[in-house]
Formats: sequence, C-alpha cells, structure tokens
Amino acid sequence: MKLYSYFRSSAAYRVRIALNLKGIAYEQVPVNLLKGEDQGEDYRKLNPQGLVPALITADGQVLIQSLAICEYLEEHYPDPPLLPAAAPGRARVRALADLIACDIHPLNNLRVLKYLTGTLGVDKEQKIAWYQHWVVEGFTALEALLADSPDTGRFCHGDQPTLADVCLVPQVANAQRLACELSPYPTIQRISAACDALPAFAQAHPSQQPDTV
Repeated sequence: MKLYSYFRSSAAYRVRIALNLKGIAYEQVPVNLLKGEDQGEDYRKLNPQGLVPALITADGQVLIQSLAICEYLEEHYPDPPLLPAAAPGRARVRALADLIACDIHPLNNLRVLKYLTGTLGVDKEQKIAWYQHWVVEGFTALEALLADSPDTGRFCHGDQPTLADVCLVPQVANAQRLACELSPYPTIQRISAACDALPAFAQAHPSQQPDTV
C-alpha cells in the first residue's frame, strides 16, 4: 500500500494509526501542504479534492477520506477490529469518531485557518481563539459522553483501541500544539495517554514521520 500523507495532518495521522494497529505494511509519500503540493496537478489527478490522505491499496484502488479508508481497512483486514461486534457498540464508536472528525476537525483544518488569516484577514490571536473555541465545544461534549458511559474503558470503548481512539489522539495532539487547555477533560487525557503508550500510536505520531520538519 502507498499512503499519501503530511506529517501534521490529523486525517493522515488517523490512517497511519489504523494501518499500524492492523499491522499493514505501507509506503509513505509525503505531500507538503505548506508548499501547496496538495494542489498540484499530479496530486489532483490522484485526488481531485486536493486533500490528504489518499491511499493506494494493494490492488491499485485509490481511496480518499480518512474515515472511509479506515472502514475499508476494517472490512478487508478485520483483525484486530476497530469496531465492536455488537451493533449498539459500533454505532457508539462511529458517533464518537464522527464528533471528532466531522464536527471539530473540519473547523480547525489548515485550509480553514488559511482562509481565516488570508482571505478574511483574521490575525493570529483571533485564529487561535477560533481554534480553541471549537475544541472547547467539541471536547466538552466528548468528555461527557466518555466520562458518563459504562462502555468507556481503558479506551473510548472498552479496553481495546477502536476507530474512536484513532480519531481522538490526532485531535488531542493538535489541541496541545495550539495550547488548548485540556485540564477540564480528564477522561480524554487519560484515554489519549493510554493510546500514546501503544507502539501503533507512537509510530504514527507526527514527530516520527519521514517528512517531519
């Protein structure tokens, strides 16, 4: 497999974690977002959306969108599973993942932040305030969902990492990088630390990638 990735992309980070958890070998192809390589003609041919990640599967299929890629990996490489066996558990894990990947992350995506500072002329302090606002909105709800549920274990759902953890860890790393206050979210911090202690998560960290700068 070949993963088109950027070391600091949350979406690419998710896929790296999923691939590592499932023990799937892959080659990384760095796509430098700051240099605009994601908007280049060659990459746009691969992924017309111009976003990372993109994954070329072993049989040559091109997959885009991190959650869709993770679902593909789950279906084709089911062991170890990223989703619980029971339907209610699967729905809960997908809901937690969607809360992060669909409600928090898009508002803090690099292209959104660049639009704020470039086109709209928002200054650095306002940009950070925007970022932190949406982290607080999302993490407040996520903390309640995790802390108040008997289904929460060592990880977001039970005692094995799931798709929810795959999404959580990159969002926590981004929040830390932007100096978000995480003390109001002890359950999120506890679960993130448990994930970071696992090799699959540690090896996927932005600091460990070939294009890290």
